[in-house]
Amino acid sequence: MNGGNLLGDTLGFVIQVLVGLYVLVLMLRLLLGWLRADFYNPLSQFIVKVTNPPVIPLRRLLPPLGRLDTATVVVMLVVQMLGVALVMLVSGRPVHPYPLLAHSLIELISLGFSVFIFAILIQAILSWVNPGGYNPALAILHSLTEPVLRPLRGLIPPISGIDLSPLFAILILEVARRLVLGLLTALLFA
Repeated sequence: MNGGNLLGDTLGFVIQVLVGLYVLVLMLRLLLGWLRADFYNPLSQFIVKVTNPPVIPLRRLLPPLGRLDTATVVVMLVVQMLGVALVMLVSGRPVHPYPLLAHSLIELISLGFSVFIFAILIQAILSWVNPGGYNPALAILHSLTEPVLRPLRGLIPPISGIDLSPLFAILILEVARRLVLGLLTALLFA
């Protein structure tokens, strides 16, 4: 491996991590606003303050559509596209607009599913370790997972005091992710 590739790969990795973290925070802002999570939670406040600089100016041009914060969606897509384009440029690959847009959309939809899956998994593990404890992060996890878990709890009663709804929710979300991403990939790259 030559030094140019090593430097390019390392720089690409750093760009992916930094862009990925910011896109994750933007995704959390979008989902927490859509699910009407506690705005005054310290973690919610952090997310809002970190994402306000690019979102607030754009919100003047793109008002929300119902509970969907269109400004956050656009910022998230642009940041994702810029991150992918930078990684491609650093690695010496050409950047083409349509595949860049398609790849970014697929990545964002996959991230949305991942947020719910990992939130449910983390909440389930924490319920075994620290049941009933309060933490601002737990409150955010509850805000994210409850709309997914509530309908399943009505269908799947606890067995011997063990709530199996997180297991089924993760399974359903993973199947839905595979179907949605498969169909989207087929449509965008047909």
